[in-house]
Amino acid sequence: MAIQVIATALPEVKVIEPKVFGDARGSFFESFNAQKFAEQVGSDVVFVQDNHSRSAKGVLRGLHYQIHHTQGKLVRVVEGEVFDVAVDIRKSSPNFGKWVGVTLSVKNHRQLWVPPGFAHGFVVLSDSAQFLYKTTDYWFPEYERSIVWNDPEIGIEWPIDFEPLLAAKDAVGKRLSTAECFD
Repeated sequence: MAIQVIATALPEVKVIEPKVFGDARGSFFESFNAQKFAEQVGSDVVFVQDNHSRSAKGVLRGLHYQIHHTQGKLVRVVEGEVFDVAVDIRKSSPNFGKWVGVTLSVKNHRQLWVPPGFAHGFVVLSDSAQFLYKTTDYWFPEYERSIVWNDPEIGIEWPIDFEPLLAAKDAVGKRLSTAECFD
C-alpha cells in the first residue's frame, strides 16, 4: 500500500491517497494494508466491520456518531463523487465544533480517516455514489446519534445549491449545543 497521508485542519483527520498504477488496460491500487496504515496513520487502529452504501444525487447522510462504542471510519468512494465531512465533537479538544470537508471520488481514489470522537457525514454530488467504509467498532443503533447537517454553530460549507434528501433521523438531528458529545 503505497500511500501519501495528507494532513487536514483537524490534526487527527487524515486524507489518504493511494499510489495508483495504470496503463491502457486499466488501473490497480491497494485500498488497504494494515501494516502501512499502522505505520503512517495509527498502530492502535483495528477494523472490525466493512459497510457499503449506495445513494442517489442529493442524498446527505449524517452527521453520525456513536456515543458509546465509538467508531473510527476509513471511508472511500467506488462510484461517483461525494463531499465528505468530519466534525470534532470532543469537548476537551481545542478544535471542538470545527469541521473539515474533502471531495472523495472514484477518480481521485482518496480516502478519509475519521477517528473516534468525530461526527461524520457526506452529500452525494454525482448522479449516484457507492460509499465504502471500514469501522473500528460494530454498529449499535441504541448509541447512534445525529447532529443536524446545517447546524449554524458548526457552519459546514456544503458545496450544494439544493435542499438535500435526508433520512428521518437526520432531519431531526440535534444541534451541537444540545447533542451528547465526548468529554
